[in-house]
Amino acid sequence: MRGLVKGFGRLEVLRGIDLDFRAGETTVVLGPSGTGKSVLLKLLVGLLKPDAGEVWFGEERIDEWSEPRLASVRRRVGYLFQQGALFDSLTVAENVAFPLQEAGVGDPKATEHRVRTALRLVGLADLVDRMPSQLSGGQQKRVALARAIVLGPELILYDEPTTGLDPIRSDLINELIVRLKRSLKVTSVVVTHDLASGFKVADRMIMLHEGRILLDAAPEVFRQTDQPVVQRFLRGEASEEDLAAIASEASDAATFRRGS
Repeated sequence: MRGLVKGFGRLEVLRGIDLDFRAGETTVVLGPSGTGKSVLLKLLVGLLKPDAGEVWFGEERIDEWSEPRLASVRRRVGYLFQQGALFDSLTVAENVAFPLQEAGVGDPKATEHRVRTALRLVGLADLVDRMPSQLSGGQQKRVALARAIVLGPELILYDEPTTGLDPIRSDLINELIVRLKRSLKVTSVVVTHDLASGFKVADRMIMLHEGRILLDAAPEVFRQTDQPVVQRFLRGEASEEDLAAIASEASDAATFRRGS
């Protein structure tokens, strides 16, 4: 990403991002809600277009490509959506096979082999005939992950992969992120506000704040930094601005109760 800018109406979400994702590493992107983490992922695969700047995939600039041309890049990228985004009317096997059909893999035996292999990698080989409604939230997320890897991607994008999961199921997803990086030799980008998840899977961490990169460093540097915004985020503390806004609201509420 070079000089990347993206806004929605008057809201400027990303304000000139320069960023490289190193091959074979897991980069975790941190930041409070609304800082542009998911927008960044969508810009990487052309689901959104930047207002300014460039997006490169390898040696190719892709931010100006048409949808048909982007299909060749997207086949090299696995995307785990925040809510899993499974098709309710399809079985587990059919959900996982969907990218193969979109890519034109027509051989039924090859499709079945790749689907079963992907499901084995996420520990769900016995659930091929289940419907999404018959699965737990953690199982649905793992099926979605199997779908994301079925084409053998070079890059996997994870959008809040542990959202809505209990700590045990979250840790299972974290283990899969780590193991898939090693077994598939993939590059991973993980967007999350789950600090336990981030520190477990990251080779490198990036903190977004007010549309810019505040800190780009190894996990151990994040733990030791004296940067006040990063420290507050890691401690889970509200900003001074947020606290001041709450104090103002409390004063307004008191006035309201008095009938003034």
